[in-house]
Amino acid sequence: MSFRSKRELLAQVAPRYQLATHAQKSAILDEFAAATGYVRTYVIRMLTRPPLPAPAQLRRPRAPTYGAAVQTALEQTWAAANFISARRLVPFLPTLVSVWERHGHLSLTPEVRAHLLALSPATADRLLERARKLGELRGTSTTKAGTLLKRQIPVRTFADRNEGLPGFLEADLVAHGGEHNTGSFLCTCVRTDVTTG
Repeated sequence: MSFRSKRELLAQVAPRYQLATHAQKSAILDEFAAATGYVRTYVIRMLTRPPLPAPAQLRRPRAPTYGAAVQTALEQTWAAANFISARRLVPFLPTLVSVWERHGHLSLTPEVRAHLLALSPATADRLLERARKLGELRGTSTTKAGTLLKRQIPVRTFADRNEGLPGFLEADLVAHGGEHNTGSFLCTCVRTDVTTG
C-alpha cells in the first residue's frame, strides 16, 4: 500500500474511529494496523489526531541560486578579510570586491558580481561551510595538561588575582611546526593580559 493510499484510508477511518465505542475502536485499530502495517500505538496516535492531508504535488527543493563562481569569489574575499564571520564580512563585500577588482586580484562577470553582493549573512555562512572544514587546523599538540602534580603543588602568587585590573597574565607555549611535531621548529611563549587582552 502506497503512502498516499494509506493517507486516504486514514481520512476515511479517523472520523469513524473518533465516534466509535471502546469495542468498536479496538476492531478498527486491528483492521487499520493490518492494512497499513503500522504499529498499534502509532495507529492510535494517527486516528486520534490525524495529520494534515498529503499535498497533491510534492515540492522538490529548488535549484541553487549561487553557483561555484560565487562561492569561489566569496572564499577569496573571506580569506582577504582574515576569515572574519559572515555577519561581519557581508557589509564590507562591496568595498572588498571593488578593491580586489581594481587591483586585478578578482575578475567577475556582472551576474556573479550581482549575486555576490546580494548575499545574506546566513547564505554566506552556508557557502563558506566547505572552506571552513578544509581550513580547520589539524596540527599536533606538543604540550599536555599535567594532572599528576596539579593537585600536589599548591599555586601561590604574590597577590590575589583580580581580573578587573591589568597586570594579571596567562601564558601558553605555541609550537610552530605545522602538521607535524618532528624535526626542528620554533616555539613561542604567548603571554596575554587577562583584562586588556
